[in-house]
Amino acid sequence: MEFVIEHLSKRFGDKEVLQDIDFSFESGKIYGLLGRNGAGKTTLFNCLNRDIRFDSGDFYFMQGQQREKVSAQDMGYVLSTPTVPEFLTGREFLKFFLDIHRERLTDIRPLDDYMELVQMEPEDRDKLMKDYSHGMKNKMQMLVNIISQPKLLLLDEPLTSLDVVVAEEMKQLLRSQKAGRVVIFSTHILDLALDLCDEIVLLSHGILERVEKSDLDDDGLKKKILSALREEGHE
Repeated sequence: MEFVIEHLSKRFGDKEVLQDIDFSFESGKIYGLLGRNGAGKTTLFNCLNRDIRFDSGDFYFMQGQQREKVSAQDMGYVLSTPTVPEFLTGREFLKFFLDIHRERLTDIRPLDDYMELVQMEPEDRDKLMKDYSHGMKNKMQMLVNIISQPKLLLLDEPLTSLDVVVAEEMKQLLRSQKAGRVVIFSTHILDLALDLCDEIVLLSHGILERVEKSDLDDDGLKKKILSALREEGHE
């Protein structure tokens, strides 16, 4: 399966943030979407999630020779600032999510099995989420997006403000869940992208550019990426 973007453009006033983007992503890989702050990473995600209207273009899945529309159920979107219903406990939130999606979910497991998946401590599972740390809320947001089994998972800098232990747990979780789906991981942290992602994509000057890793060592790759991002910053 591939996720294909064709001629996607978005302008805010006189500023063209996304310029006729053409790109394809393969399933089973984590793509690191790198760009300077303000480069348009969140704008791209909001267009793909249809939270904002784009000016032109389209996107779809390709299954062999078959073109398929992207439905809301095909897409998961994890925000950098987690949004969870804080008046519920973690267990209540997870049960509510499973109940309302029960008809389309397969192989539903016990609640504690899911909590184990994100290494949520037993004593935290029945606490109100208003008392959760940022990292714990992030785990719950990530968990429900993974349970929904989307074909496309968009991650908008979800690890930036997490402590080292939680961030490492979330990276391991993402690696374990990438099979059969496209994962696009937005970040402005180069080392994080190189550590987690199978492919690196730059959003620079409003277009997406693949960075070939095969013929570069880590230092050479970093220099190439930083050079491209610095050029954009000097415009």
